[in-house]
Amino acid sequence: MCYEVVPRIVDLMSTATGAPTASAETTTNPSATTACAAADSDAATIAAPAVASLRDTTATAAPKAGGRAHGWQLRFAVLSLIWGFSFFFIKVGTQGFAPLQVTLGRVGFGALVLLAVLAVKRERLPRSARTWAHLTVAAFFLNALPFSLFAYAELTVPSTLAGICNATSPLWGMVLSVVALSEDRPTRRRVAGLGLGFLGVLTVLGAWQGFAGTDLTGTLMALGASLSYPVGWIYVRRTLAGTQHSHLSMSSAQLLLATAQLAVVAPLFTSAPADYPLIPLLAVFALGALGTGLAFLIQYGLVAEVGPTTAQMVTYFVPVIATAAGVALLHEQLSWNTPVGALVILAGAALTQSRPRPRRPAPPRTDTTSA
Repeated sequence: MCYEVVPRIVDLMSTATGAPTASAETTTNPSATTACAAADSDAATIAAPAVASLRDTTATAAPKAGGRAHGWQLRFAVLSLIWGFSFFFIKVGTQGFAPLQVTLGRVGFGALVLLAVLAVKRERLPRSARTWAHLTVAAFFLNALPFSLFAYAELTVPSTLAGICNATSPLWGMVLSVVALSEDRPTRRRVAGLGLGFLGVLTVLGAWQGFAGTDLTGTLMALGASLSYPVGWIYVRRTLAGTQHSHLSMSSAQLLLATAQLAVVAPLFTSAPADYPLIPLLAVFALGALGTGLAFLIQYGLVAEVGPTTAQMVTYFVPVIATAAGVALLHEQLSWNTPVGALVILAGAALTQSRPRPRRPAPPRTDTTSA
């Protein structure tokens, strides 16, 4: 549910270095762009350290010709479904387990998937103590904290609202990048997008009604989770740029660290489950193995094949799918201001990530006047 993470990190790096933002028509370094967003952008949250990996060969961002020319579209749809259903899985998981236990299972199953792929590819985990230290912080802000906050939030707020709150990550990211990264200067368009996005948040929450009918604590937890992601991205940008480890190695280590953190914290605040109900257990497994493990691998492949500009479009489908799943499967109530506010948020998020088109140089002026 981290979403928008790849394009946002790419934007930060591009702004800081003066390089143009990659698009679907340009070539891009897969390791440098796999840190996006999208959503629960879950895969994005575990891929953030990959922004520092520079040893992979460049890959063309245009769709490959041949039988796989349209294969990315199917994977794009699958990724949208996985991330969109993550909020549904959280809600179902918390019906049988404590929030911290849901989060522990999530990162644990996700780590197993990535470690299995790591073993198949015969890659190694990072060995540098410095890298592990920075990944410990990244694991907290990009996995342990936001995942736990979303799980606690969904005890009192609908999964639809949690999914919409997750869409505010790029808004928080723009604010924090201006503060933490002096090179990232806001344009009037992005400032307008920021204002529009937060207007959408107020619309979703029904501010004109005094937030009536909305659990304020749960909502603030969901918004805090979406804020945690850009904090982690900026930390990674400042500390792990230039590392020579692969995206898969870094992300596997990060999930291992998040699992260790929650394995220590969860027993302190929760008691062991008396039983393991099948449906919530399957939901936690799907949340981790699919939403946190498999989704990362799909997202990385999409960025490498079609570029971050196209891959980030998954961001705009996740809240829609999360809302549809909550209403259809959990029978959650949906008032008019929720979908309207969500559309406003997504429009604002799109503006904050937009870049003005470069102006073409004026043709040389020919002077036809005789001397």
